[in-house]
Amino acid sequence: MEGAEDDFESGFTRIVRTARSVRAFGMSEMTIAVLGTEDWQRYRDVRLAALKESPNSFTASFDEEADLDEDYWRERMTRSLRFLAERDATPYGVVSLGRDEDDPTVGEVFGLYVTPDARNTGLSWRLVQAAADRAKDDGMRQIHYWVGTENARAIAFAANFGFRPAGERRTTRIDNEEFGDQEVAMVLSLSADPGSVPNPTRGRVTPKSGPLR
Repeated sequence: MEGAEDDFESGFTRIVRTARSVRAFGMSEMTIAVLGTEDWQRYRDVRLAALKESPNSFTASFDEEADLDEDYWRERMTRSLRFLAERDATPYGVVSLGRDEDDPTVGEVFGLYVTPDARNTGLSWRLVQAAADRAKDDGMRQIHYWVGTENARAIAFAANFGFRPAGERRTTRIDNEEFGDQEVAMVLSLSADPGSVPNPTRGRVTPKSGPLR
């Protein structure tokens, strides 16, 4: 564990320090890539950075994932699509897109994370937009985003993006008193004609367990 944490600390320090230049160069120079299995280390680095910096925002902990081996991370890359925002090979944010195993026209965005100094720059929006565009290209009609019922900032972000409450709730898997013990499903229609997509409050939303993460 000590060796893994030392390696991580070096990478995490680099991520945080270089993130301070985000506002200086702007979002136009940021790229968003869809990672493949061979990119497992890039995903691992930003995932561990997220767990270290925002432990109350994820179900897993840094200690649980820091020592996981290459085989684990490679297999994890096959479960869902991972979108990585970076500049000059330095990661600044990540989001994942999974597909409902029972209904391939329904997806879910999850694991959204942006480094501290890249926040309030529009990067979260660009990451979710990249995921939504890919979901639409892949034939999905809706994507869902679960947020804490007391997480006003996340709810406002989702609503501004176009997500609407689906009327479905579940007990949160994250121990975070600030955001409450319940999550609400927000739904974004990807159809050109919103009327062609069933009302999410009447139909089934993504299962409470969600896609493989």
